[in-house]
Amino acid sequence: MNFCPNCAAPLERRIPDGDHLPRFVCPACGTTHYQNPKLVAGCVPEYEGRILLCRRAIEPRRGFWTIPAGFMENNETLQQAAARECHEEALARVEIGDPCAIVHVLHAHQVHVMFRARLSDPSYGVGVESLEVKMSAEQEVPWPDLAFQSVTFTLRRYFEDRAAGRSELHFKTIE
Repeated sequence: MNFCPNCAAPLERRIPDGDHLPRFVCPACGTTHYQNPKLVAGCVPEYEGRILLCRRAIEPRRGFWTIPAGFMENNETLQQAAARECHEEALARVEIGDPCAIVHVLHAHQVHVMFRARLSDPSYGVGVESLEVKMSAEQEVPWPDLAFQSVTFTLRRYFEDRAAGRSELHFKTIE
């Protein structure tokens, strides 16, 4: 940040009184501008034992496979964001279930929250952010071609839980 969004004055980077981290502070209007992690919401949509995967049409990691996920918008819940992303990327309607994984992606300043989900019906298609969409059995998942570590972690825990007949919440930190 270079300029204050409130008054357009140049910002200073300093530790405000009572704080412990450097922040962008406006010397003109006194506003402290915080930078916090962004939330990514996604889901593992399942239908008749197979999961829905999308091949990314956008950067980062264009051409790699992922589960439907993306940045949360204001005025929506995590579950609404996960369902919206599934519809945007795969034209699929889902019923969002239990959370499966929370992955702290420190280098990207993100927190990924991934849910279990059921396709409401077997219809899906290629959304604008996808090159291709497919249903995949566990043994058909293109593991080396998954886009993100958070997706690999989520899918491994998802399949482990499904095989064991449990539904746990898993955590991981990616530096």
